[in-house]
Amino acid sequence: MKPILALTALLLLTGCGAAGNWGWYVINPNTTQGANNIKFLLNGFGATILLSLIAAGMSMVIGLMVALPGMSSNRWVRLPSRIYIEFVRAIPLLPMLFWVFYGLPVVLKSMGISVSIDAFWGAIITLAISDSAFTAEIYRSGIQSINKGQTEAAKTVGLNYRQTMRYVILPQAIKRILPPLANQFIYIVKMSAFASVIGMQELTRRANELVVTEYRPLEIYTLLIFEYLVLVLAISFFVRWLERKMGSDESR
Repeated sequence: MKPILALTALLLLTGCGAAGNWGWYVINPNTTQGANNIKFLLNGFGATILLSLIAAGMSMVIGLMVALPGMSSNRWVRLPSRIYIEFVRAIPLLPMLFWVFYGLPVVLKSMGISVSIDAFWGAIITLAISDSAFTAEIYRSGIQSINKGQTEAAKTVGLNYRQTMRYVILPQAIKRILPPLANQFIYIVKMSAFASVIGMQELTRRANELVVTEYRPLEIYTLLIFEYLVLVLAISFFVRWLERKMGSDESR
């Protein structure tokens, strides 16, 4: 680790000492140009966070709807869930994004439904579908980790399947699946960068546009990396706090 840090410091010092190699002025907050560039980049935070939150919420709903039938004792009820999970997990995010944005309106139009999907909702739909397969597996593992005696006890007091899931199983399972769900949310935040290829004005898209005008990719993408780092660290801190509040932090 120390040799890597030393090498990094050496490269930075060498670059700073060589004229023309570095252009940190493009993101220098003490200059008008740098301040405007930083403001332009930071304005992408709102779109990235909103995009990620909506996609994560949809993913959790779809994942639960897929996971519950997947645990049925009936093979034919389980089969569609299994097919959905395996099919969605096999598709890379970028081709799915292109298909949803460019192809889905064509498919819907052929069915007599005229719908225009903009970059924002195209990215949300893609991220929600892509992540829902992984979320469904998280739900399944969490629910199946609950002792079967809990279900039997719920039946003895007259609760049906829906009530058992709502009041007995899911509240316990949520505590166990919170950490992996948080990891999936972080995954969505990072994968939201792909929305830049269809014109979504989030963090990465703004960085790309700034690189085209300033011609300083190293400096601008370095700031972009730190933006994502701060965002992910903030999410991780919040999740740790939530785990302690819910009692799912096993270290206590």
